Amino acid sequence: MSGAVRVVLVDDDALVRTGLRLILGGDPLIEVVGEAGDGARGIELVTATAPDVVLMDIRMPGTDGLTATRRLTEAGTRSRIIVLTTFDTDEMVLTALRHGAAGFLLKDTPAPQLVEAVRRVAAGEPILSPSVTAQVIAAATQGGQDDAPRRQARERLAQLTPREREIAVAVARGLSNAEIAQQLYLGLATVKTHVGNLFTKLHATNRVQIARCVHEADLD
Repeated sequence: MSGAVRVVLVDDDALVRTGLRLILGGDPLIEVVGEAGDGARGIELVTATAPDVVLMDIRMPGTDGLTATRRLTEAGTRSRIIVLTTFDTDEMVLTALRHGAAGFLLKDTPAPQLVEAVRRVAAGEPILSPSVTAQVIAAATQGGQDDAPRRQARERLAQLTPREREIAVAVARGLSNAEIAQQLYLGLATVKTHVGNLFTKLHATNRVQIARCVHEADLD
């Protein structure tokens, strides 16, 4: 990307917004262009300012982060939304991802990781926090003793090349494209191409859906 990454903060806690603004404002390549205290105002602000990235609290009175994310996605926003959550077992995170969020972060994410997450999402790479991915996937597939999901997942994965399956497993572990490239001794562009193929072949819209497919197939 050229120029600073433009960010909008949507959180009903003014202190949280202040903290986020101070963290992100310390990076010369990130610019906070607006703040909103609820989802409804957040939708208006994102529509008006068209930021690169939105940090969206998942729990807010009135229009919550889930609803705001869904409405923005349905409206065709090009802003990439990162939902924020306090608890790593919050099942609403998965719903937010289904609604089009580019990823999720815990509110206590260390400042350097938060800045890096904003940069990565702005560059088009979805964010999955390794510390919560496994729990979200487990919650989504809880009680899934039925063989149908496993069979369907394995059928989808059977379409992949051996290298694509290897990268799918790495995605399920929460690794970023750069980490996958380093681990598998591949070029970053090659990894991005393979991940793009995974989205197409698995009919996935985000990395969590890839991870769920791997999990359901018992490949992880």
